[in-house]
Amino acid sequence: MDKKNALRAGALAAGTTLMMLLMSSPALALTRDDGDDPGPGLSVIETLGLFVVAPLVLFAVIAGLVMVGDRSHKKKDVTSSNIRTEADAKA
Repeated sequence: MDKKNALRAGALAAGTTLMMLLMSSPALALTRDDGDDPGPGLSVIETLGLFVVAPLVLFAVIAGLVMVGDRSHKKKDVTSSNIRTEADAKA
């Protein structure tokens, strides 16, 4: 009985996905809307620079700033392992 339900659910999901793909046809993207004024396209180098190199550089800068900020607080451990008790202080 579980096999039938799984098959039914899979068929329903596949059918729904297929219908969504068929209904969202990219052919409507060719018609211009009112006020639509696209600019010139990007070259391959510009696209790679904008969507690959720029995020990598931004990630490296942020990671570098975090590491520099972390090194400035070297041995500042505020856990209970650093707290000396009165018995240790007397000994």
